[in-house]
Amino acid sequence: MQIAILGAGMVGRAMALDLVKQYSVTSFDVSLASLNILSEKNKQVKTIQTDLSDYSNYPNLLKDFDYVICAVPGFMGYKALEAIIFAGKNVVDISFFPENALALDKLAKEKNITAIVDCGVAPGMSNFVLGYYNQKMKINNFECMVGGLPKKRIQPFEYKAPFSPIDVLEEYTRPARYIENSCIVTKPALSDAELIDFEPVGTLESFNTDGLRSILFTMPHIPNMKEKTLRYPGHIDLMKGLIKAGFLSTEKVNGLDISPMEFTSKLLFNQWKLGAEEEEFTLMQIKVSDDTKTITYNLYDEYDAPTKTSSMSRTTGYTATATLNMLIDGLFAEKGVFPPELVGKYENCFNYVINYLQERNVVYKLTVTTN
Repeated sequence: MQIAILGAGMVGRAMALDLVKQYSVTSFDVSLASLNILSEKNKQVKTIQTDLSDYSNYPNLLKDFDYVICAVPGFMGYKALEAIIFAGKNVVDISFFPENALALDKLAKEKNITAIVDCGVAPGMSNFVLGYYNQKMKINNFECMVGGLPKKRIQPFEYKAPFSPIDVLEEYTRPARYIENSCIVTKPALSDAELIDFEPVGTLESFNTDGLRSILFTMPHIPNMKEKTLRYPGHIDLMKGLIKAGFLSTEKVNGLDISPMEFTSKLLFNQWKLGAEEEEFTLMQIKVSDDTKTITYNLYDEYDAPTKTSSMSRTTGYTATATLNMLIDGLFAEKGVFPPELVGKYENCFNYVINYLQERNVVYKLTVTTN
């Protein structure tokens, strides 16, 4: 079995190292440094340096592969996914682009391939959970709170990211949509701040981001749905200050070749870059409820010292590799583009992913309470 992974960042590398235990894996990236890090970790992973923004080359690039995982930056994601589908390859995607992936469903059906998108931690596992319980109960409320944070809090931002800063900054500027009383509500990102206590971390602040994505359209019968991002207290005010001063504008300034957003992303790259062995954690709480009960899944996952793998890489990457293995094992064979909630509705698929993650010590703890 030949697997291609497009993108060799921290998450892409974690996925390659997981899959190479069973399959022949080739990782593609424009960054030779990223590919070299991967080669040093496991020489069995083949590496090819290439410009993944050359979408016309995808049919040639991918012709020898059975499956593809797409882990390119968000701004490239839609076009990369379109090119993979056009090349006729089954794909699992974690690139989290702002465009609507379901617009590619017709092409995927024409090419007779399966594309499972938004397949990380959130969106990703939160969607799997929602899709599973949507088959079992009449859900009135869905809420997801999620964040990945460094254990060591370094001011001013007290934040690190295992992926491109521009993907994070776009979350802070894209209007946030959620469902309230069966109506789509749109508010600015970073709005509706709340301070909430979480074990074992302490107090974090939550705020609106546009994280519901596909479930706005696939689960319109659920009257209340919301996702909020978690950061250390104070982070919101810093980001609002950058926005107010124009540092996150996407409009190019006269005489400059890049926008303030692109410039700020480059400045923040080193400040937000997660160290190769830096301790961090991922925290997520998913709640679904009907008139009688509330189902809660809690995740707290830390940097894995033995494998030197970040928590965000594990929780995001292993969800994608679980899904890929599920496809290979033939548990899901429908053709088209599918967000995880349309896969998780099948009990065997949901249990497969949960068990795969648990085998890698990514554990979602389930509690049920009566309302």
